[in-house]
Amino acid sequence: MAKVLVIVPFAFDDDGIQNRRSQLDSVTFGPDIEFDFRGVKAGPALLDSYHDFLLSDLACFEAAIGAQDDGYDAVCIDTISDSGMNAMRSVLDIPVIGPGRASYLMALMMGNRFSIVTQWDGWIPAYKKSAQEYGMNDRLASVRSINVMPDVANLLGGKEEVVFPLLVECATQCIEEDGAEVILLGSTTMHQAHGHMTENLPVPVINPGPLTYKMAEMFLGLGLTHSRKAYPKPSVPKPNMVHSMMGAAAKSSDA
Repeated sequence: MAKVLVIVPFAFDDDGIQNRRSQLDSVTFGPDIEFDFRGVKAGPALLDSYHDFLLSDLACFEAAIGAQDDGYDAVCIDTISDSGMNAMRSVLDIPVIGPGRASYLMALMMGNRFSIVTQWDGWIPAYKKSAQEYGMNDRLASVRSINVMPDVANLLGGKEEVVFPLLVECATQCIEEDGAEVILLGSTTMHQAHGHMTENLPVPVINPGPLTYKMAEMFLGLGLTHSRKAYPKPSVPKPNMVHSMMGAAAKSSDA
């Protein structure tokens, strides 16, 4: 049985983790794979700034650093910011999959230009950062937001009648005005809207979280992982320092 660890970038209770785990319900897997979801010890509140990006990188990295020793066969990151992905790949030999990079590349398998539809203006800098880093600026048709303040723990529950039509309208503008041929959901927190958007839009809609789960299954089935040439191991790894930092953060009032 293959085991995949999914790193949630917030310090959630059981209910918050379960809302993330429900992404599994939209995907069909073979019988020989299972997924565990783990929140970070401490981390950012909203992922809306470079301040938060730094905190999330460290928090997610710490949560995943022991995954291989714990018997996991792959790691998925439950945020389109791909927090900590590069650092994880530098210390882990097992596949590490970030939904941002995975979504961008998957979009180019189905079209030539894609747009990101997001819930909140505060997340737009994260997409610009990753598009620049991954060399996708010429393929990114647009980023549009409905600018509804997110609830990263409870997600879209109770707001469907308001949010879903706004997301469809926003995505339609991306298609008709910006030339998007594929739509990406801008956050794993938006996964509940995927079915409605798919039914009401004329182009593919990528749901980033479930995409990473299927890619983990594919990587494991093909015996693939990231290139050690691209992600060299540290000469002097310091996992204990990272654990100590996050352990202290978890005890602070800001966790």
